[in-house]
Amino acid sequence: MKNILLALLCVGVITTSSLGQGCVAVRHMSCSVGTGANSNSMMHPGQWQVSLGFRTLHSYKHYVGADYQPAREAAGTNVINDQQGFDLGVSYSVTDRLSVALNLPLSFNYRSSMYEHYGNAVSGNPAQKRFGTVANGIGDARITASYWVLDPLKHMKGNLSVGLGVKLPTGDWNVQDEFHRRKSDGSDYTVTKAVDQSIQLGDGGVGINLEIQGYQQLFNRTSLYYNGFYMSNPKNVNSASNVAPDKAVTDEMVHYMSVSDQYAGRLGLNYALAPKAGIGATLGARIEGVPAYDLIGDSDGFRRPGYIFSIEPGISYSTAKNTLFVSLPIATQRNRIKSANDWVNNKHGDAAFADYFISATVTHRF
Repeated sequence: MKNILLALLCVGVITTSSLGQGCVAVRHMSCSVGTGANSNSMMHPGQWQVSLGFRTLHSYKHYVGADYQPAREAAGTNVINDQQGFDLGVSYSVTDRLSVALNLPLSFNYRSSMYEHYGNAVSGNPAQKRFGTVANGIGDARITASYWVLDPLKHMKGNLSVGLGVKLPTGDWNVQDEFHRRKSDGSDYTVTKAVDQSIQLGDGGVGINLEIQGYQQLFNRTSLYYNGFYMSNPKNVNSASNVAPDKAVTDEMVHYMSVSDQYAGRLGLNYALAPKAGIGATLGARIEGVPAYDLIGDSDGFRRPGYIFSIEPGISYSTAKNTLFVSLPIATQRNRIKSANDWVNNKHGDAAFADYFISATVTHRF
């Protein structure tokens, strides 16, 4: 049954956090934590499980659509995002099939750029200086209920869970920092405004989260896992201005930041390397992104829609009560698609992405 346990780790534990891939603001989300299907992995009624996820990335490569823009790095005008995130989760098993989970993210974000400060042009920024802005704190909390479609005690080799959740605006969606300006005589001064959307801690909206997750044993040591979610944000825009106080508003459609939908999906295989020792390996594919248009409500405001497709190898270790999983999703395709505003104005904005990120999750059941 160890291979089934590893599959459940993938559909339940590994997906407890999803952090922005650079300039595309894919925020912390969660697929439901599964209930398991045997004496080692099943959460019995009244049991609790706590999890702590960690994710780190370094974003620096610019894309317009799916086209890489190496000139930005060569000129040193690229935007760099360094992001570390933690995700604390607590789940409770109401029955063998029904569980509820609460997740709260904590993010530490640093963004370095030239264009937001003195600018990229040598005329306005002769020393080609770049400056940084930060956003640290709690993000948007999620509460999710999930239900196994089949009785886990009778369907040990395969099952499907569906989940419904709500995302609450507990994270600050209007984090402010200082942005540098250069006078004609070369002296420096600063203005205070909202940091870039990609490092904001929240989005200011109440979201509705739909989830699926499942597994299927294929061979003696090999199982298939899959999961995904779509989070709908009906709210149009929040109160964070995308325009600096020393700049004029030239386009009301993107004056404020968009409260956008987001999605993610994963599909892969588990292999029990050492079943008795609880060691397994995984290999799968994942996609995560922000659509240009929301499923419900308007799609105004500033947003950088796009998606990242990655190949995700990983390794896991599990005991009766504890699990540890580490994965290294490596981006194979990055695409900054057109936003609603891009289509209206016949343009195509860019976004910076990471080559890969490191993800780790540890859980304890009691």
